[in-house]
Amino acid sequence: MEPIATVGNPDAAASLLDPIRMRMLDLLKEPDSATGVARRMSLPRQKANYHLRELEKHGLVTFLEARRKGNCTERVMQATARHYLVDPSVFGKVPEVQDRFSSAHLIASAGRAITEVAELASRARAADKKLATLTMTNEIRFRSPQDRSEFAYEYAKAVAQLMAKYHDETCEGGRQFRMLSALYPALENANENTAAGAGDAQRAL
Repeated sequence: MEPIATVGNPDAAASLLDPIRMRMLDLLKEPDSATGVARRMSLPRQKANYHLRELEKHGLVTFLEARRKGNCTERVMQATARHYLVDPSVFGKVPEVQDRFSSAHLIASAGRAITEVAELASRARAADKKLATLTMTNEIRFRSPQDRSEFAYEYAKAVAQLMAKYHDETCEGGRQFRMLSALYPALENANENTAAGAGDAQRAL
């Protein structure tokens, strides 16, 4: 079972967003049969079977084993991931936004990253290879908008120096990587100073 899977097919996304199926996927983090799921959700077995077939068709659950119970053979299923994320491209092409100071640019860039990494991860799994990625997440509390502005300047300068040091446009065996850097208010503190944060965002960055 994957820790998180990206759903890029519109039909699969629609299936995922069905409330009954969402509940089934939550229950099927641990293996169970249609009979077990039906009992836990207080559903007719036939209805549970229908929803499980739809989830299996879209690759959201997978068959593990056939288990004999009395005169019946039950199909034991499990969710393919603990959590699912709908690929933004399901709703159309992720737009290009040029204003790097805008929240729209950050959202579009993050959406593009989700779409591209999901595709690359799918190719890596098909080739039985590991996808090379690097993710760093941190939080920083600034004393003032001025400090935030200075941090942004120094950070951009440091990244530019590192890229200039390691970037090689002429290397035949090299591989191109895309880097995304972002800074935004921590959601936990969003109520502290949301208006001020929005007002000075362009000055600060």
